[in-house]
Amino acid sequence: MSQTRSLLCVDIGNTHTHFGVLRVGGRHAAIAPGEVPTPLIDHPETGLLPAARKRLAPDEPWTGVAFCSVVPAANALIQRALAPLDLPIWQLTHAVDLGLPITYPRPAEIGQDRLANAAGAFALSGAPAIVIDLGTAVTFDIVTRAGGYEGGIITPGPALMTRYLHERTAQLPLVEDVISPVTTTIGKSTVEAMRIGAVLGFTGMIQTLLDALFAELASRGERPGPVITSGGATAIVSGRLRQSVQDVPDLTLRGLAAAWALNHDAEVR
Repeated sequence: MSQTRSLLCVDIGNTHTHFGVLRVGGRHAAIAPGEVPTPLIDHPETGLLPAARKRLAPDEPWTGVAFCSVVPAANALIQRALAPLDLPIWQLTHAVDLGLPITYPRPAEIGQDRLANAAGAFALSGAPAIVIDLGTAVTFDIVTRAGGYEGGIITPGPALMTRYLHERTAQLPLVEDVISPVTTTIGKSTVEAMRIGAVLGFTGMIQTLLDALFAELASRGERPGPVITSGGATAIVSGRLRQSVQDVPDLTLRGLAAAWALNHDAEVR
């Protein structure tokens, strides 16, 4: 197989679709990352295909496309958007080989992005591992030696917290900056008070959930393994958690590439 061939990996989310390119048979991790609005995946000028083509040399061949999706209606959009490539388009689901078993009782209910994260974590460090994807919603996914992918936790992200306060109260404003660090715990304005609650309170929630997970795993004789973070809200918890954390921004894409390799007898690094 040509050493220059590349795999396009696509993570379709509710609001944005993230993508990146990984070399097949090489030593590179994800390169050329980008995103497009999910409703515009198939747009001929600003959609997924033109955005991805801008990030690669025009003469560099692709060997295929691997994608995961939490928006079933968008699955037809990506097929239409990438049809001009005339390449195999492969979807990661609970039924494919992820490199680890799934002991979750209803595997079809697991978000495909969460499965990709678990596959990425397992490819990076094996089992056990705890993956925290900090986005609009925050998901914890637990990989153990005994059970493989066991399940996890879902909780609102910081942006949902402030948006809910705004939508459910008469006078509280919409606070969109929930990433910048706070410098005090005593708010001197409504916006500052809301930011403190979102930023510091969010970190405390993540820490409490991590502590509970570590305790439960220890009670079962399972060491918790590394904590791997990904997602747009990782800056809030960076350096604030007691546990050591490895941030892997392209974890979902790496998981897609690892699963592709397992299911296509190829090597993606």
